[in-house]
Amino acid sequence: MLPLTILLKQFQYCRDSVLSHSYCMHQEVMKMACSDITVNNIYGLFTKLLTMGLDSLLIFLSYIMILKTVLSNPSNSECLRALNTCISHFCAVLIFYTPDIFLSVIHRFENSFSPLLQILLGYISLLLPPLLNPIVYSVKSKHLRARIIRVFIK
Repeated sequence: MLPLTILLKQFQYCRDSVLSHSYCMHQEVMKMACSDITVNNIYGLFTKLLTMGLDSLLIFLSYIMILKTVLSNPSNSECLRALNTCISHFCAVLIFYTPDIFLSVIHRFENSFSPLLQILLGYISLLLPPLLNPIVYSVKSKHLRARIIRVFIK
């Protein structure tokens, strides 16, 4: 992130200094600049895609290794237990990455999207992963799953 802040520091800012999120997003600060932001835009998108792409590739490779190890286990019950943990982790990763990817794409092409959608997706990407993470991992437990179902049935 340091190169992004250095690139932002060299711009002249002449637009309104009101941000649509409660936190500072690089894309919003970048769009307040009056000068050409092409290099900053390309670098920010490249960094986001490289980081998420590398993370996704390493997670995918680790899942292949885990599945290879789990499926070589002769015990069906242990195999199912391990796969259950993998599915929970995979859901948590999807919950984390999906809103962040959409938010990054929407901010790059904001003219075709509603500002309300940008604000909503910003808060979703900030709040949803930490809120849903405990739920995703606790659904595996029969005791906790029964209590969660009871809360929603009442």
